[in-house]
Amino acid sequence: MSNPPIALVGSESLLGREIRDLAATGDPPLAMRLIAADDEKSGTLTRLGDEPAVVEELDEDTLSSARAVFLAGSAESSRKALEIAGESPDFAIVDLTFAAEERPDARLRAPMVEPDDASQVDQPDPAAVHIVAHPAAIALALFLRRLQFRDPIRRSVIQIFAPASEHGVRGVEELQGQTVSLLSFKSLPQTVFDTQLGFTMLAKYGMEAPAPLEESEMRIERHLASLLGLPGDGEGVPMPSLRLIQAPVFHGYTFSAWVEFEENPGVEAIENGLAFGAIDVRTGELDPPNNVGQAGQNGISIGAIAADRNDPEACWFWLVADNLRLAAENAVMVARQLV
Repeated sequence: MSNPPIALVGSESLLGREIRDLAATGDPPLAMRLIAADDEKSGTLTRLGDEPAVVEELDEDTLSSARAVFLAGSAESSRKALEIAGESPDFAIVDLTFAAEERPDARLRAPMVEPDDASQVDQPDPAAVHIVAHPAAIALALFLRRLQFRDPIRRSVIQIFAPASEHGVRGVEELQGQTVSLLSFKSLPQTVFDTQLGFTMLAKYGMEAPAPLEESEMRIERHLASLLGLPGDGEGVPMPSLRLIQAPVFHGYTFSAWVEFEENPGVEAIENGLAFGAIDVRTGELDPPNNVGQAGQNGISIGAIAADRNDPEACWFWLVADNLRLAAENAVMVARQLV
């Protein structure tokens, strides 16, 4: 197609590659225009599915013919695209970078969590700004709403373990560089985390880190509160207590969740009730899921469900999700609704 209906800004980023893969292998495939972010070179020859494609420069001409634009690159490229779009763009913006989160016309989106009955929610505006919810918030909303639908929750406490890939290629490369440097007794690169992440867990980044860990924790909390407040199955979940920890892993979120029910139905009943749609459940006879095994998989996986020995109404859960895949899945679902 000479003028594909969708443009992808940041086509070579980790998120951009996931979107390209999902768009090309979907039914039907989505035709896309690949656009360079600031740290990418326009004119680069790449592939979109099985077809060759050229990465184009980010400017008004490359965005003007699109009906929807993904923002999946650097913060700078997202800001530039938003400047080009202006206050009343002629195309929809699907933002995975949260650059447009504060715009008055922004709407939080997570089609995996949104009600199937379209009459329960406002219809998508084809020229609106759609903010794809944080993948950790999407994963937790899927889990908690499904639990609540079958067995009402009294309260919950969840620890979230974040991967380096939440900071894109720069985060992955810094963790890799730190790991190699520690083993060879060299100085550590600290541009992203401003402290040692290799072989350690972090409750806080260094003072000079460009994106504080607390900022991500607050975003997850805001987005989760909005997703839990949606109408439909599983509504009415009490907001959990959350703590975000930076883990020394390259890819994939893991969650350790403690949930107290109004009346505990038992582990077997919980396992049977959780398995649904985008939720894969590993029962007791199977190995618990892990972030490495979940890479490239859709939805979330839950396992190691165990009764709390000190509280008869509570259970422990172990969840994993591919952060890039989950965000890209929901973004592509939004785009399909729009075009």
